[in-house]
Amino acid sequence: MADAGIKYIPSNTFSYYDQVLDATSMLGAVPPRYGWNGGEIRFDTYFSMARGNASVPAMEMTKWFDTNYHFIVPELGPDVNFSYASHKAVDEYKEAKSLGVDTVPVLVGPVSYLLLSKPAKGVEKTFSLLSLLPKILPIYKEVISELKAAGASWIQFDEPTLVLDLDSHQLQAFTAAYADLESALSGLNVLIDTYFADLTTEAYKTLVGLKGVTAYGLDLVRGTQTIDLVKAGFPEGKYLFAGVVDGRNIWANDLASSLSTLQRLEDIVGKDKLVVSTSCSLLHTAVDLVNETKLDDEIKSWLAFAAQKVVEVNALAKALAGQKDEAFFAANAAAQASRKSSPRVTNEAVQKAAAALKGSDHRRATNVSARLDAQQKKLNLPVLPTTTIGSFPQTLELRRVRREFKANKISEDNYIKAIKEEIKKVVDLQEELDIDVLVHGEPERNDMVEYFGEQLSGFAFTVNGWVQSYGSRCVKPPIIYGDVSRPKPMTVFWSSTAQSMTQRPMKGMLTGPVTILNWSFVRNDQPRYD
Repeated sequence: MADAGIKYIPSNTFSYYDQVLDATSMLGAVPPRYGWNGGEIRFDTYFSMARGNASVPAMEMTKWFDTNYHFIVPELGPDVNFSYASHKAVDEYKEAKSLGVDTVPVLVGPVSYLLLSKPAKGVEKTFSLLSLLPKILPIYKEVISELKAAGASWIQFDEPTLVLDLDSHQLQAFTAAYADLESALSGLNVLIDTYFADLTTEAYKTLVGLKGVTAYGLDLVRGTQTIDLVKAGFPEGKYLFAGVVDGRNIWANDLASSLSTLQRLEDIVGKDKLVVSTSCSLLHTAVDLVNETKLDDEIKSWLAFAAQKVVEVNALAKALAGQKDEAFFAANAAAQASRKSSPRVTNEAVQKAAAALKGSDHRRATNVSARLDAQQKKLNLPVLPTTTIGSFPQTLELRRVRREFKANKISEDNYIKAIKEEIKKVVDLQEELDIDVLVHGEPERNDMVEYFGEQLSGFAFTVNGWVQSYGSRCVKPPIIYGDVSRPKPMTVFWSSTAQSMTQRPMKGMLTGPVTILNWSFVRNDQPRYD
């Protein structure tokens, strides 16, 4: 970011597991079962909370809003003794500073932290988590004080829960929290960042009315009505961090369109108060397009990963300041035009089929009881038939076979023979266990989404487009760039092969379309519904 010319560089955004668990550590909110006795939280306690250990289970994990990132849900109650137990935010600010980079430390905001928590075991479900605000704010003040002492001039609080449908009591908590923090924050520039959706009018009024706040970060990609809120009123003298570069997807920004949006915003908030930003953290996109050596050149020209998005932010900021890089903008416009007109994106047959869908096409022609009767006649299953979810362990041997086949080190015949042997083992095991409805174990599949995407047109695949899900667990989402169609059968060969090995019914295994959509980078040139 520093090399690309970015002025406001975040720190404390790296996590060994997830950002909310980091906040839990900072606040010393360790559930008693982990046997932590105070002091600085070390890796053994941190990872016990995340993964569990031999004697106690992990804390619950859930999705971070509607992303594929996950966080460990804080377990809180009236008896939690909060204490400043992880100095990570300050340590990472100092580390960057020692390398010559003055950063903006980022903290999960106090209200969002509580709203994303759950009552601990044994605590009434009706317990008000927001009642803990007075207990956690003193720790936030300690962190702020240390950051100021270390030389920080900016601080960012992520308060993404502001985009949820909050009631007046919840909105009031934001007002109360930042009024309490105001004196601690004096002398610092304070950015409150929101993302992933529009704010309601009430939430926007709450946000821009917060005490001691210098700047507001708004998502102008997913927040489609956000610009109207800003037009209706923006506090004088405050900064707007305008999230015009999409932090959640991998498409190159339409620079001309973003510049026009920024110019409109500049007229409202003032030239020196508008900061070009990404819509959210770049955690949710792949790292660097440079690492993609096998992607088709045309498709590659339509993409921007995190490293490229940082360059886009800088290019837009310079253009806004009257130093437009004409060549960069021209190349971007050419790529945008190529994507709009490419015959690879549009498939007339798919468009016609989608346009011809009627409401009745979304309902089954027969009712459940008729289908159950037909199923029972054919399969003669017991009242409670047994089966498994479907995928059996991917052994090291299996992975080796698939890897060698992909690298052309073994023939297709040898590959098929090895997979058939694995299916036979799985079938035999299930018959031995007297399972009623069998599965083939999916030994041929590398990933439940990628496997199908590789056999569909309109999908592209990266070699290194990894995105953190939590900890060291990463996913490599396929890219849906065009109208999707199925050139040939995808599962019939393996399913029929498996069925030929048994008299019992063999279940065909498909990843559902909604999962494929949600686990992919989707097109941004049409609604997700289409």
